[in-house]
Amino acid sequence: MAEYLILIYQDENVDNFTPEMFEQAMQAHGRFAEQIVELGAKMLGGNALTPTPTATSIRGDVVTDGPFAETKEALGGYYLIDAADLDQALAVAKLCPAPNGGVEVRPILDVSGG
Repeated sequence: MAEYLILIYQDENVDNFTPEMFEQAMQAHGRFAEQIVELGAKMLGGNALTPTPTATSIRGDVVTDGPFAETKEALGGYYLIDAADLDQALAVAKLCPAPNGGVEVRPILDVSGG
């Protein structure tokens, strides 16, 4: 088994995000957690991130408020999973809710030396 990070990118400029839409999103992510297990992978963790205006960027010794780059889609959260291989990780990631964006799958680099 290997670890993979599923990065969730979404359009932060979605207007009129209602409480009902939030509830639907939470239900979709709850179902996604179940699907990870159904596909034989394991969720190791995950979190949602606050919007990009709350970010602080550091480049060298310069600290600035906000994200480094202006983009339509911003990193909104992530899941860390344990999967047999990249194919299984991709099968899981295809089910990850990201209705106003998409996901990226990145293998975790093993730096343990073992």
